[in-house]
Amino acid sequence: MQANVVGWDIGGAHVKAAVISADKVIAVYQQPCPLWKGLDQLQHAVNTIMQELAGSNHRHAMTMTGELVDLFDNRDHGVKQIIQTMTDLLPGTEILVFAGRQGFLKAPHIESGRYASIASANWLASALFTAQKLDSGLFVDCGSTTTDILLLNEGQVLAEGYTDYQRLISEELIYTGIVRTAVMAVTQTALDQGKKIGLMAEYFATMADVYRVTGELDDAHDQTDTADGAEKTVLASARRLSRMIGCDFYPDELPRWLQFAQNIRARQMRQIQCGCENRLFKHQLPQNSPLIGAGVGRFLVKQIALNLDRPYLDFSDLLPVAEIQSGMTTADCAPAVAIAFLADRESN
Repeated sequence: MQANVVGWDIGGAHVKAAVISADKVIAVYQQPCPLWKGLDQLQHAVNTIMQELAGSNHRHAMTMTGELVDLFDNRDHGVKQIIQTMTDLLPGTEILVFAGRQGFLKAPHIESGRYASIASANWLASALFTAQKLDSGLFVDCGSTTTDILLLNEGQVLAEGYTDYQRLISEELIYTGIVRTAVMAVTQTALDQGKKIGLMAEYFATMADVYRVTGELDDAHDQTDTADGAEKTVLASARRLSRMIGCDFYPDELPRWLQFAQNIRARQMRQIQCGCENRLFKHQLPQNSPLIGAGVGRFLVKQIALNLDRPYLDFSDLLPVAEIQSGMTTADCAPAVAIAFLADRESN
């Protein structure tokens, strides 16, 4: 029997995995993994997912962004430690590691000179997979922490940057997401009751609070602790947002904080839309070329496509999927899905 392929995306806050069988996605998982706290967090997340996969024959492939966390001295150290940890967690199995345009490398034989190509290359896996499915478009993966924006044309990924540093310059990486990003990192001002007001530079609230109040944050995607460690309810989120402008919260004022949240949402979406416009300006894609939305914040991508008068295509529509029970979708975990498919083709 042919082994299923598990694609792993090892992040600094989550571990995501996708399982494919007979060229179809049969399972998608996401586990919280605050890797900055220690490698035991990665061990727990991977073991939890592997318990769900017990009894099946699997091949494994991986990509990562977790090497950036401050647990590690530098990115090379992080890549080395993550590969070693995954090798220890999956004994007796071949693990292919995605090294960007260099393709896949077998885990036991990776030299340190390859680490730079492995570090934070998950964006390229998603974009390459999507480019193989479409002639042209703008791929936008808006996740819990970051947003990737990549031009696709004639089956190619037209990327200016490769490293996070280069991609921050080119605006192919915008460090904003819909869960973990601090509100103070999105904007310094907002509108409250028709007045412009400065926001406090304090870690009082995150964008998860904004999207809980607007009703757009799925419980399955809400895996990060709140800023104050309190509950993840609409009222608690509104209270945290009220602190951003030095106010007390009263439940009968919830409509006020909904408007406040919507204003902050609009500012984050504008930041992402500007990134999309900048990419589109670099290369004149046909107006019928779609925006392809991935990540747990792709509802913003759908609205941006409408604003730009372009079609919208969901990443989940690119491939066949069996019934998935985890509450996650293929678009939620696009790099893990892409890694599984790319590795499967590599080995066949």
